[in-house]
Amino acid sequence: MHTTKYTITFVLILSAAVALLLTGFREGTKDLAKAGEEIFNKRAILKTISSELGSEVSDLSAEQVEEIFNTKIDQKVLNMSGDVLDKAAVVKAGYKGGRAIDVEIAKEKKKPEAQRILPMFVYNGDKEKLYIVSVIGTGLWDIIWGNVAIRSDKSTIVGVSFDHAGETPGLGAEIKDNPKYPAMFAGKKIYDDSGTYISITSRKGGAVDPDHDVDGLSGATVTADGVTEMMKRGLKYYEAYLAEN
Repeated sequence: MHTTKYTITFVLILSAAVALLLTGFREGTKDLAKAGEEIFNKRAILKTISSELGSEVSDLSAEQVEEIFNTKIDQKVLNMSGDVLDKAAVVKAGYKGGRAIDVEIAKEKKKPEAQRILPMFVYNGDKEKLYIVSVIGTGLWDIIWGNVAIRSDKSTIVGVSFDHAGETPGLGAEIKDNPKYPAMFAGKKIYDDSGTYISITSRKGGAVDPDHDVDGLSGATVTADGVTEMMKRGLKYYEAYLAEN
């Protein structure tokens, strides 16, 4: 029969060995996991321009997604004044890769507003440039976020894609799970005919203004209001850059 000391020593050695193996596995797959996350984020960005690509982004292979980004997308990182930052400035802000795709908007949300940086993706289409911007806000339970593609008139929305950290399935989670909800944003206008900034409202009870409203979410008013707030605030952040480019 083994002594208590022997048993404890054996358990400690075994635990240490397992911990070492798990650490090695995590480190060994870190680059692979990062690459997978990057493809996921790129798909979400391209989803906003599915109508321009002529195919569902979910049908594209990882190689096709990368090809579009490498040949059609210009990545820019902006400060809150609308100035384009160079790679060194983005790295200094905490993003080793120095590209727009490396910028974490959830991390930026925690900074004082004046210190934040903004990712932007410019799609160089055959007919026009499309500007894809990122927005983030708060839903009922946690953060919500999205990408918004804007036409070269700087007002008309091409498409959007939304996601969330913990909204209720069948209710607030519909911003992502129900394709009819993001589809309503296509064709809406950020500015009115006089050039006044309006943005888009996800309106409880149904859209009233055909240019600036979409239907709200039944049973998920807080999440819908969160979408309205993040669109109104988040799109405004890019106004300085879009006005000059």
